[in-house]
Amino acid sequence: MDKSFSVCEEKVYNTLYKTHAEKLRNHLYFKFGDLDQAEDIVQESFIKLWAKCSTIIFEKAVGFLYTISKNLYIDSLRAKKVVLKFEKNSMPVMDNEDPYFHLRTKEFRNKIEATISALPEKQREAFLLNRIEKLTFKEIALKLEISQTAVEKRIAKALVKLKEITELQKHNI
Repeated sequence: MDKSFSVCEEKVYNTLYKTHAEKLRNHLYFKFGDLDQAEDIVQESFIKLWAKCSTIIFEKAVGFLYTISKNLYIDSLRAKKVVLKFEKNSMPVMDNEDPYFHLRTKEFRNKIEATISALPEKQREAFLLNRIEKLTFKEIALKLEISQTAVEKRIAKALVKLKEITELQKHNI
């Protein structure tokens, strides 16, 4: 029977880091698009692995790292949303527009956000990279590690879905 490795052994832990840190960073970067944040989360994930090394089975260590890193990233996104809401609400409004205009603008913005968030993740990701980040289909394909044709199909499907959703919203008004 093979000897089971302990994650608490420094040599085993260092090997895990050398083998998986870069792959994990790339996974987070491609998924969320923020290299600095991905690197920070990889470090935090390995710190958590070390802190819980006595309870983590060696064979499950990589899965633990990916799960922890995903959860940490989601937590950081939630924190950013809170900060952005706070900043948005704390900014003084200094204009001469009527309140009805602001209400319509806010409702329109909410509809756009809801419509885009209703897209499937892969379509939404490709659509936003193209329309917000202004990346070409080729750049998106490289970033997502898929073919350029797949990017084109995702964006086309996203546009069809957005049109369908907006048509449904028009009829429900």
